Order: sequence, then C-alpha cells, then structure tokens
Amino acid sequence: MQCIILAAGKGKRLRPLTDDVPKPLIKVNGKTLLDHVVEALPSAIKELIIVVGYRGDMIREHCGDNFHGRPVTYIEQTDINGPAKALWLAKDLIRGRFLFMFADDIHGKDDMARAVSYTRSIMATTSDNPERFGVIVRNPDGTIADMVEKPSSPSSNLVATGPMVLDQHIFDFPPEAPINDEYFMPEIIMRYKEKYPMAVVEEQFWLAIGYPEDVVRAEERLKSMDK
Repeated sequence: MQCIILAAGKGKRLRPLTDDVPKPLIKVNGKTLLDHVVEALPSAIKELIIVVGYRGDMIREHCGDNFHGRPVTYIEQTDINGPAKALWLAKDLIRGRFLFMFADDIHGKDDMARAVSYTRSIMATTSDNPERFGVIVRNPDGTIADMVEKPSSPSSNLVATGPMVLDQHIFDFPPEAPINDEYFMPEIIMRYKEKYPMAVVEEQFWLAIGYPEDVVRAEERLKSMDK
C-alpha cells in the first residue's frame, strides 16, 4: 500500500520557524514532523510518495531514496495551489488503495492502523476550535455525510485530522471549486463519498501543528508521555 505525503507548503502561519526550514522539517521533541509522520505509519504502507515544493531540496536531503525503510518517490509541486492539486500530481503513480496525509501533524500509530483497516476512511477528532479545520458530519452508519473546509459557523465540533484512505477512483472527481485560488479536498470528498462511502475513524491522539504555540504545546505533550 502506498502513502502520499503532502510536504510542499510554505508554512506561513509558523513563521519565523519556517523562514529557513520547510514546515515538515520543524523539530518537535527532537524529531522532525516528517519523522513523526512516517514513524506512525502502519506496516501495510510499503512505499512513500512525497510532494515537495518550498525548500524541497532540504526534504529530499533529509529523507533520501529510502526513509524509515520505505522507498521514496518525489513529486515537485511548483504551483502551490492546494492539497487537491497536489494529490492530482500523483495520479499516474497511484495503484489501488492508498493513504493520503499531510507532513505537518503528529498522529498515533494505533489510530493510523485502524484507519487503514477500512476500505476507505477519513480520520477525525473533536476540537474546541473547529473553524480552523475541515468540519465533518456523520451519517447514522458512521460514514461521512458532509465536510466543510474552515466554516465560519461550524455545524459540528468533529474535524478532519488529515489522513484519509482512498483509492484510484478519487481521480474520477477532479477538483472544481477553488477557494482563494487553492483547491481543497472537501469538495472532492463530497462527490467521491456518494459512490464510495468512507468510514469516519475517530482519532485518539492528534497534535495539530499550525502555529508556533502549537509546537510548544506538542513538545510539552510528548515530553510528558516520555516520563
């Protein structure tokens, strides 16, 4: 099973930490975010596809051709126009089911294993600040009913944490509706899930890294777990 990791963004909200280093290489508790991400992947993941952009040479140097025992293929996103467009760059490389995720949050290994146990899934958790994320509404059977990117008036406090288990049929639904010239996943997922239902898998451990203060909080959380 392949995993595509999006690592192209400039991490503007994390400045000044990202002035000279790409966000995926910011260190939290002694490890880069990218190391945290890949270390949490289940054994079912045999191959990595990393989409790079801002300071991509640093990411290539850090990961090499084999990262944590998995071969790596790199894709360059020269036009940083959103995660959906980044995924489409990998269209010709994807085979069957795959794991889609970002290179800048920290997830629990058990949660990731549960996610890939489903044919298709999207990981989520409750948040006190749902307006910062993609907000999810579930159907009674536990599949995703609705998803809205960073709504001003959230209809739920259940938010997408990033990782999704998809398959090649996602490419039947190309991105159509940009927001401020960027293409996001929710509008694609809303069309995809009508034909290919996705289980909502609640995540027990998730550290979102969006701002410098998030790095501090994540450090404290991880250090407390090491004791």
